[in-house]
Amino acid sequence: MERTTLRRRALAAGTATVAVGALALAGLTGVASADPADSAAAPVSADSLSPGLLAAMERDLGLDADDARSRIANEYRAAAVAAGLEKSLGADFAGARVSGEKATLTVSTTDASHAARITGAGAKAEVVAHSLDRLEGVKEGLDRAAQRKAPKGVPVWYVDVEANRVVVNAASTAAGTAFLKAAGADSSLVTVARSAEKPRTFADLRGGDAYYMNGSGRCSIGFSVKRGTQNGFATAGHCGRVGTTTNGFNQQAQGTFQGSTFPGRDYAWVATNANWTPRPTVNGYGRGDVTVAGSTASVVGASVCRSGSTTGWHCGTIQQLNTSVTYPEGTISGVTRTSVCAEPGDSGGSYISGNQAQGVTSGGSGNCSSGGTTYFQPLNPLLQAYGLTLVTSGTPTDPPTTPPTDPPTDPPGGTWAAGTAYAAGATVTYGGATYRCLQAHTAQPGWTPAAVPALWQRI
Repeated sequence: MERTTLRRRALAAGTATVAVGALALAGLTGVASADPADSAAAPVSADSLSPGLLAAMERDLGLDADDARSRIANEYRAAAVAAGLEKSLGADFAGARVSGEKATLTVSTTDASHAARITGAGAKAEVVAHSLDRLEGVKEGLDRAAQRKAPKGVPVWYVDVEANRVVVNAASTAAGTAFLKAAGADSSLVTVARSAEKPRTFADLRGGDAYYMNGSGRCSIGFSVKRGTQNGFATAGHCGRVGTTTNGFNQQAQGTFQGSTFPGRDYAWVATNANWTPRPTVNGYGRGDVTVAGSTASVVGASVCRSGSTTGWHCGTIQQLNTSVTYPEGTISGVTRTSVCAEPGDSGGSYISGNQAQGVTSGGSGNCSSGGTTYFQPLNPLLQAYGLTLVTSGTPTDPPTTPPTDPPTDPPGGTWAAGTAYAAGATVTYGGATYRCLQAHTAQPGWTPAAVPALWQRI
């Protein structure tokens, strides 16, 4: 079913297996483990996180630098453990979340016999009535109803894994009830909550750098990406349509929207000209740029920070995954709900946890003076939708010009082939060895599995 497929694809992109998910932790602690229960969350190196990000977490989350490093390391480990348990629990999996400054992981299941497996992996077990698949099935029905006709007075709905229910935020109980009736939803699995929220997109018209659309209107860059040898960046779909031209922060010609989806989803990518070089960084707005090392998705409760051209750096926590939200332009689904604030012009900008890219700013309500709620489009589905590769600290900006240090003894290639689009988690053979794809990308000449460890892991 669609809900399961989407989640599995996102899981494959960020943490295709437990071993791949543990790479995020390995990048900070120097330890990698195929079993997340074997890899204790060590404190993050002082040199691995941006001072600006740490300062923003102190301001917005009340964490000093040491606490922030420790929390991020724990959250990385939690993401890896949760990914592995979701796979092993299958249809009995009911969601995962972290809580507290130590990012304690709780994993829910509908089968009490799984409790020992969950606690053995280092998480707290919680037995609940409804599986995540069942709740997401209800939400999927609400999404279909919203696609037929956007609900009036119902801005947001999502699966609340802590409450083990679908939550519909509505201006009135009557509006929420009418939406459930129109969707034919099982009301016994849904809570209608009164809400004054009025979400909107943030396009008033480096990650976080400003760009301008067709000479007017401003949004923010999400993350540098590549499609083959073409450079570009990921951003929000509502910022432009295919063919929309962009100028950079300096008002110089920059690129053109190559793909854009909105409403329904809220993602896009812009191909840039040769004057713009992709960098694996997010603008720290005077506090030091943040280096992007990967795109392992965080779990509910994890800390997350945002960079945008209007309000700079702000931090908060992930509240719900796979949320649906109705803007004046229509309903979008699959976004992540956060407590981070944002304002017009921040749209498309970077969401990052530690050094792991999370997504691009979509919209929300409130502002950065009084506080607000903001939604981001997860990055991994965006990369997969357009066949893009995230530019990271380990990604070459051009094909290697020198041969691998350990050239294959077998005929080059194996099942790997240049020009092929590989999804995260795909396996190939090359030079007599087997490799797993770490990031979705289109293979280029010279980007062989043995030569580019940022894209391939030998298994």
